[in-house]
Amino acid sequence: MKKIIACIDGARHTLAVCDYAIWASQHLNIPIDFLHVLDRHPEKASIVDLSGSIGFDAHDMLLSQLSELDEQRSKLAQLHGKNILEMVRKRAVAAGLSAVETRQRHGALTPSLLDLQGEARMIILGQHEQAKGAHRSYFDHNVEKIVRSVDLPVLVVSESFRVPERFLVAFDGSDTARKMVERLAGSALLADLQCHVLYVGEDSKQAAQHMDWARSALTAMQFEPIVSVLDGEPEAVIVDYILSNDIDLLAMGAYGHSRIRELIVGSLTTTLLRTSPVPVLIMR
Repeated sequence: MKKIIACIDGARHTLAVCDYAIWASQHLNIPIDFLHVLDRHPEKASIVDLSGSIGFDAHDMLLSQLSELDEQRSKLAQLHGKNILEMVRKRAVAAGLSAVETRQRHGALTPSLLDLQGEARMIILGQHEQAKGAHRSYFDHNVEKIVRSVDLPVLVVSESFRVPERFLVAFDGSDTARKMVERLAGSALLADLQCHVLYVGEDSKQAAQHMDWARSALTAMQFEPIVSVLDGEPEAVIVDYILSNDIDLLAMGAYGHSRIRELIVGSLTTTLLRTSPVPVLIMR
């Protein structure tokens, strides 16, 4: 059975990732696999050959001590990761789930997910900042790389969990956007949520045709969509709509062919993932 892969790293969004995974598992009736990846960071202490200054024995002792320190760090990181995995496993079991797995891997997150995506139905991960204390404008490009690389729906969540009741579809009428709507409409993940559809652009005959199609497709799957056409800068319009309508989740296609495309390719992908006040579900 396909599963949800929830990426856990101990950062402040960890519990939110866990809780959204629990929510998704309950709606899709599939297992959760909590994944912790031990990244081999390149930022190890660089060793300059100081043997001529401090003597060969002292230099060898320094190398030995640094090697032992790296080994201790690795063991502590592995133990810390296992403790985090056990914590979220217990949290999921306490929520009533029985099909919960955990795994720990060495390497980088994106290649690990590419290796595992054949086992998964969707991926859940948290927003990351590049460094502790960094301003949110310095968003971790790892998230965008994952969204671009994997062939699965990816739910990117923020720091706190709120049970989704309303979701917004950013829709541009393209073939890709229509496929995304069809996938969303046929998924149990959002079946009991109130549906909003937003087209960003001029209120034209073409926009009306696009929205008529979206309304019909979603109505056929028992949704009662609230459709809107608003002009302006896409990211600003979408964020404002989310805040004004108490939206809990933003759903978008992976690629488009108009102004909404700017949200998915190029730098505005990162902008929306960073600025959205709610989790973002990227559909393939």
